[in-house]
Amino acid sequence: MTKLAYVFPGQGSQEVGMLQDVADAVAPIFSEASDALGYDLWSLVSNGPEEQLNQTEFTQPALLTASVALYRLALERGAPEPDIVAGHSLGEYSALVAAGVLDFADAVTLVQKRGQFMQTAVPVGEGGMAAVLGLTDAQVKDVCKAASDIAAGEIVQAANFNAPGQVVIAGKNAALERAIEGCKEEGARRAMALAVSAPFHSELMKPAAEEMQKALAEVTFNRPLIQLMQNVDAAVHEDPEAIRANLVSQMSGAVLWTATVENMKAMGVDTMVECGPGKVLTGLAKRIDKSITGLNIDSGDSISALTGGLNE
Repeated sequence: MTKLAYVFPGQGSQEVGMLQDVADAVAPIFSEASDALGYDLWSLVSNGPEEQLNQTEFTQPALLTASVALYRLALERGAPEPDIVAGHSLGEYSALVAAGVLDFADAVTLVQKRGQFMQTAVPVGEGGMAAVLGLTDAQVKDVCKAASDIAAGEIVQAANFNAPGQVVIAGKNAALERAIEGCKEEGARRAMALAVSAPFHSELMKPAAEEMQKALAEVTFNRPLIQLMQNVDAAVHEDPEAIRANLVSQMSGAVLWTATVENMKAMGVDTMVECGPGKVLTGLAKRIDKSITGLNIDSGDSISALTGGLNE
């Protein structure tokens, strides 16, 4: 019997024009999001401008809404319920909505604030992130340690453990540049800066985490109706207060995605459905464990293919 995980992508999967083929079906949830946010989110998603959609405080509500909309639409059209849910970074909030932990309107306003807090924690131009391919996790950690100058406040850390041989690092620019060079010297296949505006999931996000803790304290958290695995420890959590605390830790802690997929596999998951635009997590799943069937839903046609395939 198939054991299903539904997973939700993070920043970088957004694009202007996403979900156009299911516009009528997703209109109610985008309207709810717009009411909560105070601006027309569907117009931004449909028409751009792209520069605005790619700003963190707009990206996060747009991706959350798109992902939850696709998830709900899939279930409405006959897709089976998941046995477990998880999300990558921002995507964890989509998973929380899917599991019934957070109300959707609360979640969309929380991620708007999250984006604002993350962007203001480190001024634009002072920090960033880089992708490193072809080194072990331990090698990347060692390079980051050597490249950091704690006394000068120049920190660089492993931020996303995405797949074996695929790690994202984050930090202050000077340390990040040293780490990129250090990874190349260590034999990395590639080490390159990413087009992001802040060093997410590093210690430099501590000020954002403190602000997020206050925002999260004002929102009701429920016990999950579906098993929920969180980023900070790749473990299943049921206690609402533990889930809330983990979201604070997630701001400045690494995303343990490799371990998340491996632990799902150990729990018996054999099929993983990515709910949201793009196929980033589907691709990572193939790199982590080729025995897992990876599917994605980002359109009406892909939902039809999913429901047809899983209900055969």
